Amino acid sequence: MPSLEEPQQILQREATPPRNSVGLRDVARAAGVSTATVSRVINNPAAVSPKLRARVESVVKHLGWVPDGAARALTTRKSNAIGAVFPTLSHGDFARATNAIQEELLVSGYTLLLACSNYDAAQEYAQVRKFVEQGIDGIILIGKAHHPELEHFLNQRGVPFVYAFVYDPETHGTCVGPDNRKALFRLTNYLIDHGHSRFGLIAQSTQNNDRAAARLEGVRDALAERGLAVRPQHFAIGEWTIAEGRALFRQIMAAEPRPTAVICGNAFLAVGALLESQDMGIKVPDQLSIVGYDDIEIMNHLPIPITTMRVQGELVGRDAARFIIGRVENRPIEIAFECSAELLIRKSSGPAPA
Repeated sequence: MPSLEEPQQILQREATPPRNSVGLRDVARAAGVSTATVSRVINNPAAVSPKLRARVESVVKHLGWVPDGAARALTTRKSNAIGAVFPTLSHGDFARATNAIQEELLVSGYTLLLACSNYDAAQEYAQVRKFVEQGIDGIILIGKAHHPELEHFLNQRGVPFVYAFVYDPETHGTCVGPDNRKALFRLTNYLIDHGHSRFGLIAQSTQNNDRAAARLEGVRDALAERGLAVRPQHFAIGEWTIAEGRALFRQIMAAEPRPTAVICGNAFLAVGALLESQDMGIKVPDQLSIVGYDDIEIMNHLPIPITTMRVQGELVGRDAARFIIGRVENRPIEIAFECSAELLIRKSSGPAPA
């Protein structure tokens, strides 16, 4: 039976071993418990009484012991780590989702490992391979446009994954997020219903970005259903910065007749377009309506707040985390795989000018 001496008595009686040599047995001996009890305190604290847990945690803190994650992974075949690769961390929704993912994982005893691919499929594939080499239990990916070998690589190694910020009814159960095409289809119809027929479109680059491609498709499909289209001179495509939004807005507004509504593929492009419209002396929304996709804080604090489709980034992140935990632990999780985008009507949009 382990000694029932108080841990402080043992610690005072014996010199503390060097921190880099402290092991599980040292902690158990100092706390007067079995190694199994120490493991339960670390891996399943709810299974241990508060008094005993506090006792073990006191010793762990005093000795500076860090559990050997590699050894635990070999024993349990789990690392309790989930990887996530985002194309950028500057995007408002991605930042909110990252916080939500981390919070949800922590509650369930998992650690988040994060990487940023900069919309580079080869870089993302390398990052995923590195995560798998480190023994992650599952991975969260953004969208469904990836390196051609990535999905096969994960399936071959039995690593669960989920696609976030995208939804496709044909692949229900593998992705969590908004239907990007449906969101921009709805936004475009909102403008058509307000009498607009001449449209400008500042789209986000579709390179390695299936969400941007789906949004572009949604705009074009909505216009086609009403017998409309964007004129080539009123179409521009770029990345996602405010500066680029300004430059591309000025470009499409140089061609007559000017559009009466400009649709922007993301929030930053929309902010740039709105700012440039003011510098050009264009009255919004009397002469021109400007709308965007996604909702960053500044959009609602500009002199003319911008109409947009809000994506529930926190919900997407939370549900993606819950889903991947369920896959890792082989238990069902009830989530709504489609997180609908919300149309926020603000002062930047209105009826088409007479």
